Amino acid sequence: MRVTALVMTYNHRPFIAAALESALAQRTRFAYELLVSEDCSTDGTREIVLDYARRHPDRIRLILSERNLRSNAVVARGIAAARGEFIALLDGDDAWTSSDKLQKQVDFLDAHPQCALCFHNAKVVHEDGSREPWLWTPPGQKPVSTIEDIWRGNLFATASGMLRRSALADIPPWYDALFPITDWPLYILAAQHGDIGYIDEVMSVYRYHPGGLYSSTSEWEKLEATARFYRVMDANTGRRYHRTIQSAHSTYFFEWAEEYLKRRDVLRAQRCLWRSLSGGGIGEGVSWRAFARLSARIALAPLRRRLRQASA
Repeated sequence: MRVTALVMTYNHRPFIAAALESALAQRTRFAYELLVSEDCSTDGTREIVLDYARRHPDRIRLILSERNLRSNAVVARGIAAARGEFIALLDGDDAWTSSDKLQKQVDFLDAHPQCALCFHNAKVVHEDGSREPWLWTPPGQKPVSTIEDIWRGNLFATASGMLRRSALADIPPWYDALFPITDWPLYILAAQHGDIGYIDEVMSVYRYHPGGLYSSTSEWEKLEATARFYRVMDANTGRRYHRTIQSAHSTYFFEWAEEYLKRRDVLRAQRCLWRSLSGGGIGEGVSWRAFARLSARIALAPLRRRLRQASA
C-alpha cells in the first residue's frame, strides 16, 4: 500500500461528503486506502461517514471514537493505524481540488528521497464571505525547505501535505498537549528526518468557518496556543533546536506586537512585545534596535492618542 489518505473529522456535516469524494476521486497508478478517524460527532457526520464506508467497503476504513476526545489523539491513532508508505492528511471540512494530488506527491517523493515530506499550495476560503479567497503559500516559496524554516511558521495547510510514514514512526505522548495545533508539530517531527519539498500548484482548499476546531478559536487563543507549542516542542526535542526556537518565538510575537500597534490595541501590543523579549531570541530573530524602536512607539502611543483627541 503506497498511500493512506487520513481524514480527521468532527461535526463536519456540511463538508464531509465533499472531502470524502475528493479523496475517492484520486487518479493513481497505485493502491491507496482512505482511513477516516471520526470523533463522535453530534451533527450527523458519523452517519455520513458510515454510509460511505458501507458503499465503499474495499476502500474505506473507519476509526470511531466512543466519546468525543477533542484532542490530537484523533490524528495520532490514525497515523498509528495507517498502512501506506506515505500519509496524506485531510481535515473533514477541507477538500482536495486536484484528482492528481496523491500521484503528483508520490512522484515527487520518489524522485526526491532526501525529502521526508512535501506540500503544495492551497486556496483559503472564508465560508462567511468576510474575505476574498487567498493562497496559503505566498509567491517565492523555496522549492526545498528545512526544519529551521518550518520552526518559523507553518508553511502549509493540513490538506496540502504528504509525509513518509517512516518519518512518523513514533508519535510521542506529549503531542496531545499541543491541541488544537495538530499538523505543524507533525511536520517538524518528520522534518527531523529529511527536507521539505514544495510543488507550486494549488491542489486543495482550506475552509475557515465557525465550526472549525482551529479556525474558530479566537486570535488571542491562537497566540497562546503558539506560545505553548514552542515551549512544549523545545522541552521535548531535547533543546536541540533551542536557538532556532528562541529566534522563531521572538520574531513571531514581535510581528504580532507590530500588528496590534497598527490596530491601536496598545495593551495587546505590549503583551506581545513582552512575549517576544521573554522568548530569548532578541538579537537573533529580532534586533535590539528594532525592539527598542517598537518599545518606544508602544510607550508613546497613549500620548499620541491623547494629542489626536485634543486636536480633533
